[in-house]
Amino acid sequence: MATHPLSRYKKIHLIGIKGAGMTALAELLLRQGATITGSDTEEVFFTDSILKKLGILVRPFASKNISARIDLVIHSTVYTAENNTELAVAQKQNIPIMSYPEALGALTKEKLTLAVCGTHGKTTTSALLADTLKFFGKDPSAIVGSRIMNWVGNALAGSGEYLVIEADEYQNKLAHYSPFAVILTSVDWDHPDFFPDVESYKRVFDEFVARIPAHGTLVYCADSASVARIAALARCRTVSYGALPGADFQVVEYVPEKMNFVAEKEALRQSFSVIHGGKKLGPFRLRLAGIHNAKNATAVLALLTTLGLDNKRLVDAFQRFSGTERRFEYIGERYGARIYDDYAHHPEEIRATLQAFRDLYPDKKLSVIFHPHTFTRTKALLTDFAQSFDVADHVRVLDIYGSAREVQATVSATDLVELINRFFPNKAEHVTDTKALVAELQKTIGRQDVIITLGAGNVWEISHALVKHT
Repeated sequence: MATHPLSRYKKIHLIGIKGAGMTALAELLLRQGATITGSDTEEVFFTDSILKKLGILVRPFASKNISARIDLVIHSTVYTAENNTELAVAQKQNIPIMSYPEALGALTKEKLTLAVCGTHGKTTTSALLADTLKFFGKDPSAIVGSRIMNWVGNALAGSGEYLVIEADEYQNKLAHYSPFAVILTSVDWDHPDFFPDVESYKRVFDEFVARIPAHGTLVYCADSASVARIAALARCRTVSYGALPGADFQVVEYVPEKMNFVAEKEALRQSFSVIHGGKKLGPFRLRLAGIHNAKNATAVLALLTTLGLDNKRLVDAFQRFSGTERRFEYIGERYGARIYDDYAHHPEEIRATLQAFRDLYPDKKLSVIFHPHTFTRTKALLTDFAQSFDVADHVRVLDIYGSAREVQATVSATDLVELINRFFPNKAEHVTDTKALVAELQKTIGRQDVIITLGAGNVWEISHALVKHT
């Protein structure tokens, strides 16, 4: 394993560079002056366009990609020396090696790190936190798991003291990070391929929160009993936020807005105020939908207030934030139908996202195209998934998108369709031919429809194909 600070390495090769976190890390290291090379599969990911803009050539996996000129190899945790020839060659040549969480952990020791963790809301919250720090002139660095609309990619390489990271709990990556302050958004069992039960999942958050230094800060969502229990383990200052009474920063007067007579991508708004210390702050306006995003913004407000920033200026900072790619992203219009894409792939995320759509479009037909992500998650949370589409009018389910870690299919898309239809007769159908689906929708959709592609796989290609005129 590499032992020097990450800033010491100048020629770095990333194995599995197309992963969202790996792409962000590559961008940050590139802007810090390192020469970056990378390799991955030929499958198309949303990060391909980011890497192309950065001028980073991505090669297929091959042993010839590893040479003595490379002084550090960073690899996605998907890959080992047993399943990746490049990693095996690097080990043979004694080239320093770090996994992605080890590399990110090394970065957290070089900066004052603000980590956003939790099952849901990490991407939007960390992006808004970093973008707001940038607005305040703090010139932060940041690594976020999706492209940020206000940025060129999904990373910032600033000269300021702060590093904002989207801290993923999978495989207990949290164990590698050394944060000064943490936002904890939610704790709902996920990644059952690694965490066999709810308790093992919660334990990594317990340990992470307990490691925040005494002079640091934990900002946590008091609306969740599970989160509040974990917050009680902290030995640092704790600050709560949420929509329920009793939170240190309480969301009030939430109003979803659908603006008329403007371009659809600019039409989504919400306003809310926050009660803190007996005073009302705001109103704040966000170009995001859903009360869950009002709470994400309030978490940012709470943390930045504890860091001494003027919360009155946050009104302007929040209003200019344009969101992130694949989070309630407006793709376009076809025959009057509005077409959106969202990354939601956990039952709680789906429920919150679709409710936000229903709030904005109470009289439209919500048609969902859902791409289940991983067999283990689908099997473990099958009943929860089936009940997460309550407010949708129709659901089309694609075949499950298995991860590179999975070798066996233990559940199918038809299992989910059958269970949805047991709760809501005739609501769901199984789709195997996406090209035929696009052709069908292009003939049948109209002004009454809102089409939403959901999932962590490549379902986004359908929404883009729908708006592409041929």
